[in-house]
This record gives sequence, C-alpha cells and structure tokens, in this order.
Amino acid sequence: MIPDEVRQQVQQSLSKNIKAVQSVSGGSINEAAKIRLDDGQSCFLKWNRTAGAEMFSKEEQGLKLLKSAGTGLSIPIVFATGETKAGIGFLVQEFITRGQPKPDSASTFGEALAELHRHHKKQFGLEYDNYIGRLPQANTWHKNWVDFFIDARIQPQLKMATDSKKLGEETIAHFESLYKLLPEIFPEELPSLIHGDLWSGNYFYDETGKAAVYDPAVYYGLREIELAFTHLFGGFPSEFYRAYESVYPLQTGFSKRKDVYNLYPLLVHTNLFGGSYGQQVKSIVKRF
Repeated sequence: MIPDEVRQQVQQSLSKNIKAVQSVSGGSINEAAKIRLDDGQSCFLKWNRTAGAEMFSKEEQGLKLLKSAGTGLSIPIVFATGETKAGIGFLVQEFITRGQPKPDSASTFGEALAELHRHHKKQFGLEYDNYIGRLPQANTWHKNWVDFFIDARIQPQLKMATDSKKLGEETIAHFESLYKLLPEIFPEELPSLIHGDLWSGNYFYDETGKAAVYDPAVYYGLREIELAFTHLFGGFPSEFYRAYESVYPLQTGFSKRKDVYNLYPLLVHTNLFGGSYGQQVKSIVKRF
C-alpha cells in the first residue's frame, strides 16, 4: 500500500523499520496510513505523488508555530518530512487516537481557539509562504488587512480560476466592485495567529476530549476569517462559538461579513475541485 520508495525513505529518516501498516483517510489530496514501527510506536504517515517535500515541510513549520502558542489545543508532533528520488513528498507525525467529545469539549475548543487568536503580530502575513491544500499560499507582509486580503488571498486564487475558465470576466468585475467596499466592511483589529484551514474535516476530539487540529495553513490574519471558515461546511457546535465569544468577543456585524471572508476558501475549492464552488463564489460576489 505504501510505495516502496516512501517506505524506504521513511525508515531511513526515522532510523526505524515499519512493521505494520493500516490504511486511514488522508483527506482530499493525500494518501495516508497508520504505521507501527519496530519499537512499538504508532505514527501517522501521509504522502503525495504530485506535491513535493516543501508542502509538508511548510506544514511542519505551521504545526510547530501552533504548538508554540501553548493554547491547550492538541497539535501533533512531526517526526520527519522528506521526498523520494521519484519526487513523492511525505510527512510522518504523531498518531493521535480519535476519542469521543466530553460535555465541555466544544467549549474548551472555542476557548483555546480564542487564546490562539490572542497571539498577535504588527502586520498581516508570515515569514514564509506556505500552502492551503496543495495550492500555494502567499504570506507577504502587509500593514493592513484589506490589501493583504486582496493581494495575497483573493487575487492569486481568482487569477487561477479565471485562467482555467472556472470563472469568467463578469466575476472579475464583481470582485473589483467589492474591493472598493472592503475598507468599510472589515473591522480594525490586530493580526492574529490563525490555523488558516479550520473546518470540520481538520479537527477531532482525542481520547481525553481535547480538540486535535491538523493540516494547517497558518498566518497572521484577521481572526474573523477563521471563524467564518468554521461556518462554511456545516459549522461547529453552538457551545464552541459561545465559549469563543466569552474569551474574545467579535465586533458587531460579523454575520454580515462572513460570506465575504469565505470567498477565499470557496475560491480555493473552486480551483481544487471545481463543481458548485464557483457558483457559490459568483452568488456571493455579485451582490456587490
């Protein structure tokens, strides 16, 4: 199941042999397995045949940054990243066992995310570019959120979508109209450390009931974009949002801004998967 060259490279990187392999979900873009090493340790291994090692090394940096925030979120430890001679990138990380949520799990998760968002920088962006899914994500520092949102988030994805004919010229015109309104739409806040790709498929509760988060696309952004994304694919429990607000209240009007923030992940999904995501983008942006 694991490509031979990946198995060999992983064993070399860890200086341990793989003794058992169990297939697990790798999400929508990677292949994955639970592996047991010859010392008895279990690890989560994922690999990608079309993306090189840089995607996984940037993911490792993101997980380390999230873990350094010390919020109480369960963040997996990365043991190795690399790339085979054939160009298959891989990542080996701590295997966190899925458990059942406890009565206060959702509330504790919301409080922990609020604490993460209290880690601030003076500018929007990050010291390095990274990825969202398998798509490049630019993180060039910007002094204000509007410019960052347009230049580093919307424009690269919009260009990709129009170049591939998933979206047309009319949609570009609607975005240009929206850009003029953004200074009045977005609130003024300090840049917050955010996970960057936080939806229901990128967290679960571990055996202690703590929220384990993974597959980040970290940067310092306006924290509302993170909260908006949590609503996009079904939403999180109501207790999560109440607890978040109790620690770090959102400014008024968030519900009206939510769809504007979600233009970014919807554009990403348009470029990755096509289908109805482009229609959702058009439906939102034509309001402006």
